[in-house]
Amino acid sequence: MDAQEMLSTHPNTTSLDQSALAECIEACLECAHTCTACADACIEGESDMDMRHCIRTDLDCADVCTTTAQVLSRQTAPSWDLLKAQVGACLRACQECGEECRSHADQHEHCRICGETCQRCAEACDRLLNELENVAEA
Repeated sequence: MDAQEMLSTHPNTTSLDQSALAECIEACLECAHTCTACADACIEGESDMDMRHCIRTDLDCADVCTTTAQVLSRQTAPSWDLLKAQVGACLRACQECGEECRSHADQHEHCRICGETCQRCAEACDRLLNELENVAEA
């Protein structure tokens, strides 16, 4: 999906950097997919480790990322405070999930991939959060 192309078709445009917005939407969608797949692999995988915490952080992160992408996709009359809170929550969920998955990366390839994807999404959220701070101040 090309979020930038879709955003450009909307009749309302905000002062928000559209490339940062599109990057964050796409990163959130990729992260939601990866976290869901990682949780599923953790459930099925044979391991001596208790993976409940990893599964929980995967699923929480996937849900937060999905919701964030949906909220960010709406361009009509945005609430800047709500967007900042949502993107901040997504940033935090990705940091926690990424940290948890990286702790299992040496034993589970899916956790390594998930940890990297969460890191990219956290970085995209951080960039957008900085943009949102600038827009809210204007």
